[in-house]
Amino acid sequence: MPSLREECGVLGIYRNKKGPLAMDSYLGLCALQHRGQESCGIAVNEDGLFRFHLDAGLVSEVMNPRILEDLGQGQIAVGHVRYGTDDTRGRINMQPLVINHRKGRLALANNGALTNYSSLRDDFEEKGMIFHTTGDAEVISCAITRERLTAGSTEEALERAMGSLDGSYALVMMTPRKLIAARGPRAFRPLCYGKLPEGGFVVASESCALPVLGAEFVRDIRPGEIVVFNDTGARSITTHCGSKPRSACMFEYIYFARPDSVLDGVSVHEARARAGEILAREHPVQADIVVGGPDSGIDGAVGYARASGIPYGPGFIKNRYIARTFINPENRDRGTAVKIKLNPVSAVVSGKRVVLVDDSIVRGTTSKNIVRLLREAGALEVHMRITSPPFLYPCYYGTDIKASDKLIARQHSIKEIQEIIGADSLHYLSHSAVRTIAAPIPPKELCIACFNGQYPCDIPNDALRDRYAKRLIRVGELQ
Repeated sequence: MPSLREECGVLGIYRNKKGPLAMDSYLGLCALQHRGQESCGIAVNEDGLFRFHLDAGLVSEVMNPRILEDLGQGQIAVGHVRYGTDDTRGRINMQPLVINHRKGRLALANNGALTNYSSLRDDFEEKGMIFHTTGDAEVISCAITRERLTAGSTEEALERAMGSLDGSYALVMMTPRKLIAARGPRAFRPLCYGKLPEGGFVVASESCALPVLGAEFVRDIRPGEIVVFNDTGARSITTHCGSKPRSACMFEYIYFARPDSVLDGVSVHEARARAGEILAREHPVQADIVVGGPDSGIDGAVGYARASGIPYGPGFIKNRYIARTFINPENRDRGTAVKIKLNPVSAVVSGKRVVLVDDSIVRGTTSKNIVRLLREAGALEVHMRITSPPFLYPCYYGTDIKASDKLIARQHSIKEIQEIIGADSLHYLSHSAVRTIAAPIPPKELCIACFNGQYPCDIPNDALRDRYAKRLIRVGELQ
């Protein structure tokens, strides 16, 4: 349970006939809630009329029955759940963005972080464009609407605009008559689509959102691909496919994605269990029970137990009504959140030598609290095993860790971290092993820059981007 935030999750629905798209969007976003708990939004298109609502909070809090009724029926919808990275937080950056432009209107929801955000925004502002947010989605919408002035269609405008975008993005967009999805050529972030039995399609950040809507998984959207959905079906535009090397985010498999999702043909559950199995072989220990740090450490714990022969046990009971611990920006708040969120099962760990498997250690605060909880519940020993290498470098592609001084592994040795968190032993998965857990994806097509510092594309200048955030401060909000 690391102190990380992933940027967001996106959803798009196209139905051949008008239906209750507000409720459908609600259900789909609930399945993606793990990808963002700061805010959410839904836009519904009924015969070219766009109704939308967005607000801070969980989907179940924001989209109450009255709001869903007001959003009404429709044929196309887009939805969004989000966390913001440190420089894009706050209500001003909630999505979807609904935009009226000279050639019509569109609603856009995006997941990712552009590495050339600052240069693009500078260029647009010099040409007189006015910005109301500090998020990437507005820059992307400007790139599209600029091209739309001369392009024959919105998808052609997007095709042109993608040539100027770099970094990570995976978006869904609706016009009065179409749903359009696009995945950046580097494919940092996942995006897939499925087919509805009564006709139509669902696009989502993860495949786990498809079954709740009755959609059958069709395939992942390819790196650089644009897919257009309308009353004639799905049409693919592959101009940008293969234009840049694929760099799928390793942390999607380690932590971000839901275990029941399949990303680019790889089961997230199996990838995590495989990491645990390898970890057991790389770093065995004499112990009585294996437990996982909820939720993303559980699959790794199952794999560790399977390979080691040590029994697996449910070490914690999780309060499902508390958001992930990293929702609180201050370390002191995280400690309190862990106490509220998790209760150790004394009957499982008391008097036992415990192997605690988790996916990563970022700042170390959460791990320290979990180890302490196990000891208070009677654990004789706590041996921590991490299903990823040490997190040593900042991420610039949609994760909020952008400063090395926030990373405990950058400041301390593994032995020192072991002492800080209070574990009897601490070991991480090796670099060579982590590249293999998402097979059959070739290791060279996975981004592990947060572990080895080898970034697949340019690193943005955070000081340049920060100046935009400092221009927009709404009283009472965390920016």
